[in-house]
Amino acid sequence: MEQLYKKRWIGYLVFGLSVFLLFCLCFESYIKPPVLVSWLGRWHPLILHFPIVLLAVAVFTSFTQKKVAALLLITATLTALITAISGFLLGLDESQKGDLLFWHQWLGAGVALFAALWYWLETLNYGQHIGTKTLQIILIFLVAITGHYGGSITHGENFLDMPKDKSYAKIPDNPLIYEHIVDRILEQNCVSCHNPNKQKGELVVTSLKDLIKGGENGSSIHAGNPDKSVLLNRLYLPKEDKEHMPPEGKKQLSTTEIEIIKEWISLGASDTLRLNDLKTNQPLAKLVTKMMSPNQLEKWSVLPIVQDSTIQRLESDYVTIRRVFGNTNALSINMYTPPTYNPDLILRLNAIRNNIIELDLSGLPIEAKEIEFVASCTNLESLEIDKTAITDHDIKALNTLTKLKSLKVSETEIGDKSTAVLSNFKNLKNLFIYETNISQNGIDQLQGNNPELRIISGISEELRAAFIQTDSIKKEQ
Repeated sequence: MEQLYKKRWIGYLVFGLSVFLLFCLCFESYIKPPVLVSWLGRWHPLILHFPIVLLAVAVFTSFTQKKVAALLLITATLTALITAISGFLLGLDESQKGDLLFWHQWLGAGVALFAALWYWLETLNYGQHIGTKTLQIILIFLVAITGHYGGSITHGENFLDMPKDKSYAKIPDNPLIYEHIVDRILEQNCVSCHNPNKQKGELVVTSLKDLIKGGENGSSIHAGNPDKSVLLNRLYLPKEDKEHMPPEGKKQLSTTEIEIIKEWISLGASDTLRLNDLKTNQPLAKLVTKMMSPNQLEKWSVLPIVQDSTIQRLESDYVTIRRVFGNTNALSINMYTPPTYNPDLILRLNAIRNNIIELDLSGLPIEAKEIEFVASCTNLESLEIDKTAITDHDIKALNTLTKLKSLKVSETEIGDKSTAVLSNFKNLKNLFIYETNISQNGIDQLQGNNPELRIISGISEELRAAFIQTDSIKKEQ
């Protein structure tokens, strides 16, 4: 077995591969290999594990025994050189190399060349020399660092980060369509091949600016025109088509995810568009809500069970009750002003108060009893009491609604005395207070206490017309 070290052809092969690897690295910009040679680079992900294991075993053997088996070291050296060369050929597919790919290539070459140097030291009987032992330790560190850079290219720079709490991955209640939805879809399905360090087709999808810039085929998205958007066209291609994205074998986007991207592009591919900016009947709003539903369903799973017969019994010509999503027990209630108002119209809903997630009492002549009922609906997330006779005193009774996210109290008599209570709604995301007695100082106080709160204290005529069209309370002609 030890005679293998003395075979000249092995030495020539190790030397030739080492020189060829150095030549490739030094003259990369001048190299344009034939198609067949470039194809050999595709084998890099398949063979790279062999030298990692073989070199680790060889180093372990060297420190625990007097001699490393010649066949083991030769095989480890040759596979390391072939892996580094195939990695170089694979890297030629990338027109622009980020720092990760650059260092991965050079560190991989370092591993192969250090292995070759170890081979030559063994042939000269310096295998147990302190210098050789030092080289072996350095080699193991190089293998580890090279592997880390390779993993970062494939799985992202943070692939070794500690797992985050699952709640971190949840979509916000009023998400930015690009940042929280579209970018998340691209991150999960496309970034591994289209990031600053691995730019397949010169395309990077880690920012909206990069998406608009596009790759070798030009801009990836055309705002307002999905039919001309290369990104979308590639997603719609058959899986067997070589231009299809993601390539066959990779995780594919769902129909919902593709339609979200399409509708987002149709609406201008904005990075400021939020879910609440969309009408509930718009396709994009429905798609995003559907995508968010698992988060909501989990939260609503603890609500009391409500039978359809109960809903039918409590409904009337002036009370509409619907399930917020599918067969969930979360309810949305709209109430309309009857010819003769009676508080029982609202109070009779007491049996399902813990299931009410959305409640619209706009324009109703509610008083203390109705306010007390609303305060008992502790799972409320959206409340509309605009155009009612509610006062600062009544607002105080609503401090039990800790889950409230959207509150409409526009066109009421409430004033600055209500700001203290409104500031206590820590989960509140949207507050409509136009045409109230709350001063600018009161608005500034609210905003200061909750910087993320969206306060609507005025309204454009265009938006007003849209509200009037969809509101349950119609203006008198």
